[in-house]
Formats: sequence, C-alpha cells, structure tokens
Amino acid sequence: MIDIAWIKTKVIENDYFFSKHADDERQNDNLTIQEIEEAITNGIIIENYDDTGRGESCLLVGFSQKGKPIHAVCGTFEANLVIITVYIPTPPKFKNVFERG
Repeated sequence: MIDIAWIKTKVIENDYFFSKHADDERQNDNLTIQEIEEAITNGIIIENYDDTGRGESCLLVGFSQKGKPIHAVCGTFEANLVIITVYIPTPPKFKNVFERG
C-alpha cells in the first residue's frame, strides 16, 4: 500500500513526475501544477488499487488553496512517485469528491 506521508514528502521535495496522460488531463481541466501540489500535500487517500502489472496505486483527493477539489491517481515507478492522472471529480462518476456515483 502506498503511504500518504511518502507521497506528500515526494511532492514537497519536488521529487516526482507526471505521466503524459496526467499532464494532458491537467491541461484539459485547466489545473496548474501548483494547484495539484497544493491538493496532494493536503490530501487524503480515498481508494487503494492493487498491483495490476504496473505497480500499486491510489486515488487521493485534496483541495487547492482556493478550494478547488482535485483527484490524483498516484503510483510508483522504480521507487519514484508518478502522478498517473489528475482531474476535477464531477457527477455522475462521483456523488461528491469522496464517493463514486
């Protein structure tokens, strides 16, 4: 299981990278890197995903300093933190920022 403290430390130390998919989704939702970092560093894990051949990952939710809710799926690649995707959670996929629809 991926540890939230480890994720936060990696982001604070700027020791992570975005997948191409995450960067594309970030731009689609007009999210800045700063907003994503803010959300991750104050976020909580709401779902954990088993290793399906690409390593373990988790879904976390956090809020930017302006209160924008952001979901980030985080995983590992060779002991590095990778942000797999990011987005603003919306219905019908999510009832609220903490629960799937």
